[in-house]
Amino acid sequence: MAGRLLLVGRLLLRDLRRRPLETVLLLLAIAAATGTLTMALALDDVAARPYERTRAATAGPDLAVTPHSTGTDALAELAPLTTADGVTGHSGPYPIAYLTMTAAGKKVHTVVEGRDGAPALLDRPAVTSGTWTRPGGVVVERAFADALGVRTGDTVSIEGHDLKVLGTAVTAARAAYPYAQWHYPGSVLVERGGLVWVDPADIAALSGGRPLSYTLNLRLADRNASAGHGSRDVYSSWQEIAEANAGLYRAAQTVLVIGGWLLTGLALAGVAGIVAGRVVARRRRVGLLKAVGAGPAMVAAVHVAEYLAIGLAAAGIGLAAGWFAAPVLISPGAGLIGSVGGSPPALRTVVAAVALALAIAVIATVGPVLRAATTSTVHALADSPSPPRRRGGRIRLSRRLPTAVLLGLRINARRPRRARLVTLNAFVTVTALVGILTVRAQRESFDLGYTEMANPRVERGQQALLVLTVAVCALALVNTVVHTWSAVLDARRPLAVARTLGATPGQAAASVAVAQLLPALLGVAAGLPGGVVLVVLAGTGRIDFPPASWLLATMLAALLVIGAMAAVPALAAARRPVADALRSTPA
Repeated sequence: MAGRLLLVGRLLLRDLRRRPLETVLLLLAIAAATGTLTMALALDDVAARPYERTRAATAGPDLAVTPHSTGTDALAELAPLTTADGVTGHSGPYPIAYLTMTAAGKKVHTVVEGRDGAPALLDRPAVTSGTWTRPGGVVVERAFADALGVRTGDTVSIEGHDLKVLGTAVTAARAAYPYAQWHYPGSVLVERGGLVWVDPADIAALSGGRPLSYTLNLRLADRNASAGHGSRDVYSSWQEIAEANAGLYRAAQTVLVIGGWLLTGLALAGVAGIVAGRVVARRRRVGLLKAVGAGPAMVAAVHVAEYLAIGLAAAGIGLAAGWFAAPVLISPGAGLIGSVGGSPPALRTVVAAVALALAIAVIATVGPVLRAATTSTVHALADSPSPPRRRGGRIRLSRRLPTAVLLGLRINARRPRRARLVTLNAFVTVTALVGILTVRAQRESFDLGYTEMANPRVERGQQALLVLTVAVCALALVNTVVHTWSAVLDARRPLAVARTLGATPGQAAASVAVAQLLPALLGVAAGLPGGVVLVVLAGTGRIDFPPASWLLATMLAALLVIGAMAAVPALAAARRPVADALRSTPA
């Protein structure tokens, strides 16, 4: 057993050294899929940490209570809660008014909370710029200020009263913009809005005599007991506030999860193409192993060990890249404190990344490896290509086709599995691009009372889309290069024979492009509805589809890129003398 393991290890290292470019391509293909999946899983692991850090820095409450009633009725409703069972501390009640603020030419719903400079047991907003409240001034929640584009020293108007922006701050007692839970007094319907703080002496004048509501912050003996406590519109537990803040990352997470599976399909297509070529190139070594007594299991172990090692290395690369890229992609935002990095990924993230990488390696290699393991010793030592399967109907049809199309069809007939990989590559690529275009066509703003404001989810979603677009395009190009070069190398001798029978170098080169475009055309045609279905299944509510011209241009661009990338190496190969091609060893 030790001798066999040593042999497998030596052959593994030798193969990795002899084919470094293919090894790098395999690593990149698998790492792209695992890295994207890691970023998607990292959203759950790290998105909550900035809120926890903010909650600790600002003494965030376990429960924030805001009754529907106003005035003395609201105070009477809140009074018993301060001495209720399980309550160990409180701050407030603080006056609340649901008003309209005008800033930078925008008129928006605004929750106005009256706070003075006295230290509070719970909910001590952290000032991030400027100073805290004083009469005649306003402090704006930082995410709200960023969305409006206001800074310390600017002037805003609340219900016609001009106030100077004294500073910005963050809190854990209420969700960040745009989820500050603005509503009309007495209504249970919550609308989007932002939060500001003013001096308690100013809030009565700002409200114009309208009855005020109040908010009370509670600390509970069992902090987890607050979950699901009462109506969501009245009781806001820290878990609900954290979930509202985490909602800013949901779009990005959906994009990355779906993108991870799309990249998995591309990785399978690319890895399978590379592995098939590597296994064919080692056919003679398979014969030598069998000649000295190795059985099918040993031959399979020699091949599988290499790809499992590459898969594990790619899992490590993808895991590291995805985890370190996640803080850049999902920056906590202006409404929270701190960064999201600095700790190792969760165990489930590591397990998922390793399992995905190994699954790609195994699924892509099992077919070629089994064929190699079951090849006869004589056939493997002869290192002769498998004879093409001839079908009378196809031959009769091909005789009536142009020369380039005829040769292209016969190239695919010799390697039908490679043609299917080209179809899969084109299908996944166009599906991803159509999905990306459809997502970008969605509305990027929402109504904040009187003004269309930017949706903060869009920023993170667009960042995720950018990552996915780059990864999909890069991996699709790598796959196209791999499939094209495999087709060129495999077709050298058949095309040389065709040239001796009268085919021109141009026809020979065009045949390779045709061999790539025909299966790619099927994938591109299926990718258009595939992308639409993908967005429909992943989306919620109304979906705005991109113009038909965008979709048509995407399909044509995909076909043009595939054709161009196939034509370049085919033209280079066609310039080679026929005699040299016939003397060369088959790939």
